Amino acid sequence: MGLEEYKGVYIYAQQVDNQISPIAFELIGKAKELASDLGTDVTAVLLGSNVKGLVDELAEYGADKVIVVDDPELETYRTEPYAHALAAVINEYKPEIMLVGATAIGRDLGPTVSARVKTGLTADCTVLEIGDFPLNPTPGQEQKHNQLLMTRPAFGGNTIATIACPDNRPQMATVRPGVMQKLPREAGRKAEVIDYNPGFTPNNRYVEILNVVKAVGSVKNIMDAKILVSGGRGVGSKENFAILEELADVLGGMVSCSRAVVENGWLAQDYQVGQTGKTVRPNVYFAIGISGAIQHVAGMEESDIIIAINKDEDAPIFDVADYGLVGDLNKIVPQLTAALKAELGK
Repeated sequence: MGLEEYKGVYIYAQQVDNQISPIAFELIGKAKELASDLGTDVTAVLLGSNVKGLVDELAEYGADKVIVVDDPELETYRTEPYAHALAAVINEYKPEIMLVGATAIGRDLGPTVSARVKTGLTADCTVLEIGDFPLNPTPGQEQKHNQLLMTRPAFGGNTIATIACPDNRPQMATVRPGVMQKLPREAGRKAEVIDYNPGFTPNNRYVEILNVVKAVGSVKNIMDAKILVSGGRGVGSKENFAILEELADVLGGMVSCSRAVVENGWLAQDYQVGQTGKTVRPNVYFAIGISGAIQHVAGMEESDIIIAINKDEDAPIFDVADYGLVGDLNKIVPQLTAALKAELGK
């Protein structure tokens, strides 16, 4: 089968407990951009049980078509029935590009499906674009056009790799949550709905779910914060994060950190921003004691306002900051906190 038979940009519209996960809307937003470059449309693949009521929401966020596989076997996520369903959709409708969120579910589903449809998968992508591959013309090698160029951190986040899949279809990627931006919701927008069910024959790979226990975590999601006070190695110690927490409390924000902080055991990885952490887009981002390595900047450069505090005036973080303060954070941050308390009447 020729590669030219594969058309369209598809996304896996993850739902849990019959609620669309935010990553689905982020994927639609990026898919619309890719589809525009390719002159095609965007299809969301919705798998689950009694999920047809979610179609309109996907349409209002930009999906042109929604393929629905609705079956009792898909009530709760299990690898085998979900992989069977998504692989069947790919084999039947032949998308050129298939995007899956790099969530706990997506990291399990994506590689399983890519193996079944005999294509490659680039995991945990942070940038997706249409372009030529190889990136630069190489003597004796054909340069293919309109390829999906998938960029992701490599070697533990110490470098960034751009990967393509020029000889197989679909081109598949899992995409880190929070990296792509969803489109504004367009109330009343409709999509073409396609009901498809490949049939399910339970086998010894169908695990039986005996009980579902939902743990209530105490860790707040930094991706939801409007204001982040982020600390790096320059903060000096776990105890020194108390002054960052006080500033965050005054502003109604949250504390986050760089990779070095996690490696030193000062904060949990849930609070890490960067290529190997989370991608955030707060209204205000304080980078305190953070040098500004490319791996960290990639996770916060889309913040509306970036304020850097660092004693090194040549720190790379000042290249991306909107406002910069050069000096000792142990003096500057408490003074800033006190001034804000006085201004805000706290």
